[in-house]
Amino acid sequence: MSSVQSAKGKLSTAIAEGAEELWRAQRPDGVFDYGASTLRSTLATAGAITALHFADPGGAADLIEAGAERLRRVQNDDGGWSMVPGQDSEPGPTAVAAAALHLVGPVGNAAAVAAGREWMAGYGGLEAIPHPEVLLWCRQFYGIAGWLDQREMRRFPLELALLPGLYRRLFDLRLPMASALGLAQTRHRPLTRLQRMLARRAEPRAMLGIRQAFEHEGSAGSWSEDAWVTGLVCVGLARAGLGQDMVDAAVGWLRRTMHPDGSWTTTPLDGAWTMYAVRGLIEAGYRDDPRLAVSRDLFVRLQQHRPFLAFGCPPGFWGWSGPNGWPAVLETGEVVSVLARLPGDAQADAVRKGVTWLSGRQDSRGSWSLCVRNTKVVNSGPCPMTTAQAVGALLDAGVPVTDRRIHHALHWLGTAQLPDGSYESVWYREHTMGTAAVLETFARCGRTGSGPAARAQEWLVRARNPDGSWGDGHGAPGSAEETGWAVSALLTAGKDSVAVIDGVHWLLDARTTGGGWTPQPVHEYVRRVSRYANPAFTQGMALRALGRYLEVTR
Repeated sequence: MSSVQSAKGKLSTAIAEGAEELWRAQRPDGVFDYGASTLRSTLATAGAITALHFADPGGAADLIEAGAERLRRVQNDDGGWSMVPGQDSEPGPTAVAAAALHLVGPVGNAAAVAAGREWMAGYGGLEAIPHPEVLLWCRQFYGIAGWLDQREMRRFPLELALLPGLYRRLFDLRLPMASALGLAQTRHRPLTRLQRMLARRAEPRAMLGIRQAFEHEGSAGSWSEDAWVTGLVCVGLARAGLGQDMVDAAVGWLRRTMHPDGSWTTTPLDGAWTMYAVRGLIEAGYRDDPRLAVSRDLFVRLQQHRPFLAFGCPPGFWGWSGPNGWPAVLETGEVVSVLARLPGDAQADAVRKGVTWLSGRQDSRGSWSLCVRNTKVVNSGPCPMTTAQAVGALLDAGVPVTDRRIHHALHWLGTAQLPDGSYESVWYREHTMGTAAVLETFARCGRTGSGPAARAQEWLVRARNPDGSWGDGHGAPGSAEETGWAVSALLTAGKDSVAVIDGVHWLLDARTTGGGWTPQPVHEYVRRVSRYANPAFTQGMALRALGRYLEVTR
């Protein structure tokens, strides 16, 4: 057997084994399920026990203690906490966990709290947190723990709820949480006479946004099916003495969703797991596999046909979770791409509606954000990577490159490039995947060889690690996720074969004994502050790269 045949055989074997690793995770309903254990988080658990402390301290005492014990158990040896236990300590989870433990049990949790505060002091305190939104939430927790005067906490300008369009743009995904905590501030924070008068007028509007999100999920007691988000809303409502039916429902939901180990989880990722798994399998040569028809039908069922009133979003979107999830451009774009690439026409109407929704969500500047047009929120967009994925969805659905939506987006992407040639991504760490996604979009639109595309490609090649892998582009060890996306983008751009070959070899060598790849925390729960891993994304991105490489070498 020649060396070329041997190499192709190794590649084919890796693809087959990697695909089998994904197929093992597919449920009968089409979801590629990687389990709640990947989503159990410090923030979710801290948020849950804080909510229960204010909403039902007596009736939920068992849950509060179980959650507190969980936080003590997963505290790192250095005194800090990470978003997902087992990772390096992070400032946001550490500040929130320490404050929550002090609030629910200052005596019993004293040692853990002291260690957490010592870690925060070594980090530089709250003001060293690099993300203004995280700093805001942490200061809220320090305030309710009694470590900050109420006047030192940033005020949520509840009066802006009187201007719904502006209110959505300023708070975006955070609107229910900001509204609830703003309502609590009207009861506990000193306000001027004018502020108090405006707050009274705005209170019904703020409550409406909270209730609209609550009812969109079937009034089950959660917001975004996320214990962290639900906890923040419940804390605000309970401290404000408002929405008792929603508070009671939240307490019931938190009781039902606590895991036996005392933890709670962030939002389930049924949609996000499945879309990346299916995309990887399609590009690895499994487009016509009948097992993907089940996932195709799942996506058609998960498309939402009701508007999401709290965010002013029309119907036609997908979220990262189930049939009542919150709208997201990233998930909608990726699902549209997946459905457009699958055989058959049973999904044609879903694709059409998804394209219409994406078109309506494009910012006036040409970019795309999380879900609210022209949002001002740092952690929700406008995002180069989200914009690239939205453009990719339009292209996959048959929109021509000459279309004004795509032209407008490409112009914005040209202005969003960083001086070194890289691109930001709101939802993935640092710059490798953002740059790869934008480069791929430029290449698909025929814009390579010069300008922003050439600079992005040059940066991507420079960002390689010596072993041929890609990490975050700033010295981090390689990951299958970032290496897979970088290789895929360079293949689409049609150049840098040495970098591509080195990346493919690294992916082949990085496989686990089960045939897959080890997930890394490259997904941003909050930019540069809290991260998590998505195993389906890991396997899907590696398969995407290997499948594309096999295709071009045939």
